[in-house]
Amino acid sequence: MDGKLLLQIVGTALGLLYLWLEYRADIRLWIVGLLMPVVHGALYYRAGLYADCSMQVYYILAGLYGWIVWHNAPKKSSRAITICHMPWRILPVLTALYVTLHGAIYWVLVHFTDSTVPFWDSLTTALCIAAYWMLAHKWVEQWLVWLAVDIITAGLYLYKGIPITAGLYTLYSVLAVAGYLRWRRMATEE
Repeated sequence: MDGKLLLQIVGTALGLLYLWLEYRADIRLWIVGLLMPVVHGALYYRAGLYADCSMQVYYILAGLYGWIVWHNAPKKSSRAITICHMPWRILPVLTALYVTLHGAIYWVLVHFTDSTVPFWDSLTTALCIAAYWMLAHKWVEQWLVWLAVDIITAGLYLYKGIPITAGLYTLYSVLAVAGYLRWRRMATEE
């Protein structure tokens, strides 16, 4: 079996498990979130998606941070911390962070790699950083950022010749809508 194909299959299985745990707001998502970046990092490197590859280091560090935040939060119920809406005062800061990251990652890709998709690779990477940080705080709106990432990434991965992973991100797009609706409902119940 081709190594790229095997990485796609294992990455897809881990991705589905991760998304199911995220949908349920289950703290175990962070454990899967520590394994998945290793597999995806190898896949993205082989596909020439260098920003996505390096992003996996961030996912490992952010996964540790998210697990600590969820684990140490005051417990109101079986969930580690309360799901809530993002405070709107955070939006300008988060937007500035995204724009800065996108520009910086794009610059690195253009000047130091042979990336054929520097704009799209840097766009999805910068959005992922913001979304993962939002997830660590259990903000409902993180699902909307993931939806944008998933739609763009599905097309990017088809273009780069990793169709199984593109299919996973297409499924992520559908599940991001379901996750948003579920978390929005959970936020109003608490």
